[in-house]
Amino acid sequence: MLANYAFIAIFFVAAVSFPLAPLVLAYFLRPKRPTPIKQSTYECGLEAIGDLRVQFKVQYYLYALAFVIFDIEVVFLYPWAVAFNQLGLYGFTAAAVFLIILTAGLLYEWRKGALEWV
Repeated sequence: MLANYAFIAIFFVAAVSFPLAPLVLAYFLRPKRPTPIKQSTYECGLEAIGDLRVQFKVQYYLYALAFVIFDIEVVFLYPWAVAFNQLGLYGFTAAAVFLIILTAGLLYEWRKGALEWV
């Protein structure tokens, strides 16, 4: 019974070791001579002045998240639009349910005030 899972275990080990091997190799091969100049923050050739952390409003992240969600909606609807004639009523109903769920999410976001630019 365990022999059936051997392929999955080998695949898992390969999937974990493949990206980790270059990182470990680079860690041991990199030059290790830090100096204060190398450790300083570099910004367009000028010395950094003031606090280097810039805080953004959460509103920007909400807009970005809404953009990503509706961008993915387009990615899912494009194949549906291409095969619209072959899908029939079932395809139309599935797309309609998908759009209704996304519209409900948009209305929820709108009512919570996430789309208000203040």
